[in-house]
Amino acid sequence: MSCIWSIEKITELYDKPFLELVYEAATVHRLHHNPREVQISTLLSLKTGGCQEDCSYCSQSSKYHTGLHPKRVYDVEKVVETAKKAKAAGATRFCMGAAQRDVKDNREFEVVLEMVREINEMGMQVCCTLGMLNYEQAQQLANAGLHTYNHNIDTSREYYDKVITTRTFDDRLATLENVRKANLQVCCGGIVGMGESKEDKIRMIHTLATLPRYPESVPINALVPIPGTPFENMEKITVWEMVRVIAIARITMPNAIVRLSAGRLEMSITEQAFCFMAGANSIFSGDELLTTPNPSFDSDIKMLETLGLVPKQLYSVEV
Repeated sequence: MSCIWSIEKITELYDKPFLELVYEAATVHRLHHNPREVQISTLLSLKTGGCQEDCSYCSQSSKYHTGLHPKRVYDVEKVVETAKKAKAAGATRFCMGAAQRDVKDNREFEVVLEMVREINEMGMQVCCTLGMLNYEQAQQLANAGLHTYNHNIDTSREYYDKVITTRTFDDRLATLENVRKANLQVCCGGIVGMGESKEDKIRMIHTLATLPRYPESVPINALVPIPGTPFENMEKITVWEMVRVIAIARITMPNAIVRLSAGRLEMSITEQAFCFMAGANSIFSGDELLTTPNPSFDSDIKMLETLGLVPKQLYSVEV
């Protein structure tokens, strides 16, 4: 069932005085979630670099010279061991990503399915982000025990071709539809700070909030400029813009887990606290987020303790 949010209503939210907006978002957050709980996720790259797509923000595109050396980690035992360490450190969700245009029906996909089975049996939620996929592939992942599939829309439809030209906005939506048909949960968000306008941020949230069913998980990423990519000289987005986007995501998608994702390493604890206050209730923890530096588990646990927050346990993650 579609939501009732219009561009005009979301614009009114975005334009509210900052503290009023944060208060409204915090109120919505408390109605739908335990405000002290933050879900900790870990993201592992199975296939790094060499991607044929031209995403202007990404160090892994073969179109750019970023100094990244392609590598693959399709070793079930090694990946499962990494998941066990993440679980011991407090993570309840384990995410696996591959830099590629789409899923191929090959040996690598069979290995991913086995990884999903084994990590699911450990009692962790398993998420994958493997590019575009068809319904049959989504169904295979679901049968293996996958909990969630991530496929971000990145930005608004109107700004999309300024970010990537090798696939369309509708290609993104088609994959999300296949994921839904397979009864998997959807993880879908975007990136802010790529030179988009305020209107583009609003339209991105509008697209997510008015899907037939909005995503259970909404990652909000701040661009980390990578030398060698077209966006290497983008000016850093302010924390106030970041908080506004998180707040309108929380208000328009109240039951979703809103993930404070890339860009946290450049944010102070105070700035992250504003994000949590505005409704963010998940972080990716670990030294690296795919190819960009990320706060360590220890520093994140210390931050949560400082703010009086606690890691969310698996039993309370369902939305």
